[in-house]
Amino acid sequence: MSVIAPSSDNGLVLDEVLSQKCWEDADHEVCRLVHKWTGNDTAAELADLLLAKPLAILALVLGGLLARWLVNRLIDRITRTAAAGTVPGARAAEAMSPMLHARREQRAKSMGSLLKNIATIVIFTVVTFMVIATLGYNIAPLLASAGILGVALGFGAQSLVKDFISGIFMILEDQYGVGDVVDLGDAVGTVEAVSMRVTRLRDVNGTVWYVRNGEILRVGNQSQNWARTVLDVPVGYDVDLARVREVLHEVAHALWQDPEWSGAILEEPEVWGVERWTPEGVVVRVVLKTAPLKQWEVAREMRELIKDRFDALHIEIPYAHAAAYGAPPQQAGEPEDER
Repeated sequence: MSVIAPSSDNGLVLDEVLSQKCWEDADHEVCRLVHKWTGNDTAAELADLLLAKPLAILALVLGGLLARWLVNRLIDRITRTAAAGTVPGARAAEAMSPMLHARREQRAKSMGSLLKNIATIVIFTVVTFMVIATLGYNIAPLLASAGILGVALGFGAQSLVKDFISGIFMILEDQYGVGDVVDLGDAVGTVEAVSMRVTRLRDVNGTVWYVRNGEILRVGNQSQNWARTVLDVPVGYDVDLARVREVLHEVAHALWQDPEWSGAILEEPEVWGVERWTPEGVVVRVVLKTAPLKQWEVAREMRELIKDRFDALHIEIPYAHAAAYGAPPQQAGEPEDER
């Protein structure tokens, strides 16, 4: 059966359809069988038009759904394998840190969702073209038009393509995920959603920021794997620094041993010593390695404990004094300046 060309108004004329001798085409089995059984040309043509083509389209749709189901099953299997980890050392590390395992699962789910969307689009496009070809249209011009349209969209929507490509690499490289506190240059806050085009985050004041993935030049992730609390404690110049180091170590060690903070502080705290000199006093640094997003809670608790301990030991925390400069106040009985 020859290919039926569409008319000027993209419709099909019934006489042209019925004039085709489909029973002479080996590809039209239904038409050949009906023509063989009935000997009626019109019945054979109508059977091919009303029965064979709908069945072929239904078979294509069912085949597409089956292919999508099989691909999704394969992607789910790959995702589960990636979430479980394949390197023994990595699995051991994640067993010690449940947050690492949770992050691996989140990343695997994000990649699985992305792959499923791509597979669905590809399968849907292929099935659509096959259905159009089954209806009797020549899809070669359509494919050429789609190629030209794709090139035109690529040039006209370069920023959109850039955003999509950047989003894919961000997910692949696990630069950040939902719940992370990140610094994207123009905005700093907690990530609420990551899509292929934009990243949505909320800052400490509650403002929601939408940042295009293609415009992100650097990412500072404050909550990936582990974090660190860095406290600079000022003391006076006349204070015994060895005693200060000892007190800071005792306070930090006691907090590390506290059962309520055992999951927040990962390692034994360290007192690094004198960090710098200032006009007010000496600054001593103490650091604590914490779980992600716990560094600020640990810092606030440490400040309270250090203040209470310093007050009990009479260790002064220096502060800037304001001084007023000018003529001294006039004492009683002093003569006024002559003018």
